[in-house]
Amino acid sequence: MGKRIRVQRRGRGTPTFRALTHRRVAPARYPPREKFGGATVKGVVEALIHDPGRGTPLALIKLENGLAFYNLACEGMYAGQEIWVGEDAPLEVGNILPVSKIPEGVIVYNVEKRPNDGGKFARASGAYAMVVAHTPAGTTIRLSSGKTTVVDGKAYATIGVVAASGRTDKPFMKAGEKYYWVRSRGRKYPITRGVAMIAASHPFGGGRHKHPGKPTTVSKTAPPGRKVGLIAAKTTGRARERRARKVV
Repeated sequence: MGKRIRVQRRGRGTPTFRALTHRRVAPARYPPREKFGGATVKGVVEALIHDPGRGTPLALIKLENGLAFYNLACEGMYAGQEIWVGEDAPLEVGNILPVSKIPEGVIVYNVEKRPNDGGKFARASGAYAMVVAHTPAGTTIRLSSGKTTVVDGKAYATIGVVAASGRTDKPFMKAGEKYYWVRSRGRKYPITRGVAMIAASHPFGGGRHKHPGKPTTVSKTAPPGRKVGLIAAKTTGRARERRARKVV
């Protein structure tokens, strides 16, 4: 009987492969609209808190009506800063408004797709979106990737850019730092290539010249232990090469 390979052990759900979610502070999402009663509410940033597994700090915002929630911190935000939430909030960094009330060309982040979903777009460190146009179908925003999407005009967004934009510029100087970073996200580190293993540890292992020795695509109905590589792949190869073949 052979050895259980890594993908089989991951599927068992043991603590070795489980993210340490009990250490996380709270979700970063806007409170429900019913809590505001349709009015513009003033609040204050109580504290900026580190959240394990997240690339940017969390801002604890407490409103004057007693409601408190966590939002992603933006560039330039500080403890004690006044925050306004609602349709009549001024266009200042850190304030939260419906996207229909935000002029075109303004940079926003943590944009909701629909009202009360808490925020779906531009949430990573250094991410942002731009309000492009207001249409009867909704508000068009341009994401950091360059793609555009349409969101509900009543969806909330925060003015500014997500903090920690230079996080990825600093390299991991020690392997231990990288280990604890990926550990907080429930990832396995370090990762060994399947072709570098022996045949008992991986279907691609055992080759003297470090090649899989078999097709790297596999069916989605393959049994555990064989289901490695490009699972149920529609296409393989580099995208630019496929585009070149289409042009020819």
